[in-house]
Amino acid sequence: MRRIGVLLALVALVGRGEAAEPPALARIVIDGMINPAVADFVHGAIGRAAAAGAPALVLELDTPGGLLPSTRAIVKDILAAPLPVIVYVAPSGAGAGSAGTFITLAGHVAAMAPGTSIGAAHPVGGGGEEIKGVLGKKIENFTASFGQSIAQQRGRNVDWAAKAVRESLSITAEEAVRLHVVDFVARDLDDLVAKAEGRTVDVGGTRRTLHFAAVRDAAGHVRVSTYEMRLADRVLDVLADPNIAYLLMMAGLLGLYVEFTHPGLAFPGIAGAICLLLALAALHVLPVNTSGLVLLLLGVALLVAEAFLPTFGLVGAGGLIAFLLGSLFLFDTAETGVAVARSLVFGVGGTLAVFILVVGALVARSQRRRALLGREGMIGAVGVARERLAPHGTVVVRGEYWAAESDEAIDAGAPVEVTAVEGLRLKVRRAQARS
Repeated sequence: MRRIGVLLALVALVGRGEAAEPPALARIVIDGMINPAVADFVHGAIGRAAAAGAPALVLELDTPGGLLPSTRAIVKDILAAPLPVIVYVAPSGAGAGSAGTFITLAGHVAAMAPGTSIGAAHPVGGGGEEIKGVLGKKIENFTASFGQSIAQQRGRNVDWAAKAVRESLSITAEEAVRLHVVDFVARDLDDLVAKAEGRTVDVGGTRRTLHFAAVRDAAGHVRVSTYEMRLADRVLDVLADPNIAYLLMMAGLLGLYVEFTHPGLAFPGIAGAICLLLALAALHVLPVNTSGLVLLLLGVALLVAEAFLPTFGLVGAGGLIAFLLGSLFLFDTAETGVAVARSLVFGVGGTLAVFILVVGALVARSQRRRALLGREGMIGAVGVARERLAPHGTVVVRGEYWAAESDEAIDAGAPVEVTAVEGLRLKVRRAQARS
């Protein structure tokens, strides 16, 4: 009983120690493109920070932009977060470009480090190209209204939010404070917390005043708990690029094609299957257009059929057209702006066109070439009369003894040429003199 009592006392002391451990400021770092993996990471970090009782979550941001659907998901999570989210564009030299502009505007507190920039939020295609025509105008109008609504909800500069989209405006940290795009400039995390202290923000419809005394140590420094991205999210972060997903799909299909046409090599099949599975994982989180995917697969099927059918490039040309159209329509650009870079599409298409021409030329050449094997391959073969043919006898053709007959007498040792094959008997004639 005495031992049990000591054990219970130790458990109570440990429990008290854990309960008495002061909370820390939650922090995540986003350094790269905004994509579905990053959106999942932010969503999970907000829930984790709220469960840990953190006074706020600091989202340290440095991004050139990213996918609009992922940006919208992050903005929705920040606006509905159960705890304050402080978006901090840092370190010096970093930027909140394009998608990062909307994420910064959505923060309960928005701050920037000296030497950073924000803006240039005009929507572009997946390869950085301008989206022209009615589609481009449609996406531009939607993106501008998206930025304006965020700025209005957070009480920030609505006009500048629209200009950042329509005119691709980009400003420095000091200009952002002057134009009321962000709240202040902070040198580091300690300075950020000091300047955010006492601010009142709207968290889920409730006014809340920020206090960070509990997360400071005896020296006045902020205790920080940094959340890292999981390995699965890191892999998806790399794969969730439409260009990488497209290349992986092409590599997978090529590897499987080589394995099916040359069974037993093993490596192309294994590598192709891995690439194809990775591509499917990426396509699972990207806005795929089903019609574009079907067109692309149809094009690949026709290109493969061209290698086996004597169509002299007709099926291959149709497959190339279907492949290019499917590649261009692979992602739902009308709603998201996501697309494979056209330079990549036409580069792959040009490579396939050369492949088709080479295969077509080889097939045509092989069909014009005289047969070397079987009954047809024996026609025209030259041998030697083993004995006098008058008209029957034996000849040697390609190192083999054959029974032969001739319409004329041929002396032993004379060259003969095969004119026909009848069962196991050759019909021959005297061979013409050849150089």
